[in-house]
Amino acid sequence: MEVSMEVEVASSLSSEKLFKLYNNYNTIAPKVNPQSYKSFTVIQGDGGVGSIKSIVYGDGSTSKHTVDAIDTTNHVISYTYFEGDVFKGIIEKATHHIKFTPSSNGGAVYKHTIIFKYIGDAKLSDEAMNITKETIKNNFKRMESYAIAHPEDF
Repeated sequence: MEVSMEVEVASSLSSEKLFKLYNNYNTIAPKVNPQSYKSFTVIQGDGGVGSIKSIVYGDGSTSKHTVDAIDTTNHVISYTYFEGDVFKGIIEKATHHIKFTPSSNGGAVYKHTIIFKYIGDAKLSDEAMNITKETIKNNFKRMESYAIAHPEDF
C-alpha cells in the first residue's frame, strides 16, 4: 500500500536560493538542528544522483537513502529512504520529492511530498504523519533562517 503526504511552506527567499540551500542540506542541517541530525555521510558515489547516503540522527538512530534526482533547471530534489531504524517493519521505502517554485512576490514555495510504501497492511498512525509534517516544516524554517543569516553563501 502507498500513501502520500504533502507539506507546503511559503518563503521570502527565491527558488534559486532555496535550491542551493537544500543542495547543502547534508552540512547545514546538523548545524541548524543538531538535536535531530548528527551527521550525513556519502557511502557510495559522489553525493549526486545514484549516490547512497547514511544519516545518524540526534537520538543515535540511522537511515540510508539514495539520491534519485537533482534538477537544477526546475529546482527539484528527490531521494528514497530504503533502510532505517524509524521504519520499524512498517515502511518498505519512503520517496521524497522536494520542489521550489517561484512565487509572484520574488520568494518561493517549498513543496515536500513523501510517498510511503508500506509493508503489507501496516501504516503510520495519523499522529506519526502529523509529527512528520511538523518536523519537515520546522526543519525548513531552520534552514531558511540559516540562509537569511548567511546571505553570502546563497
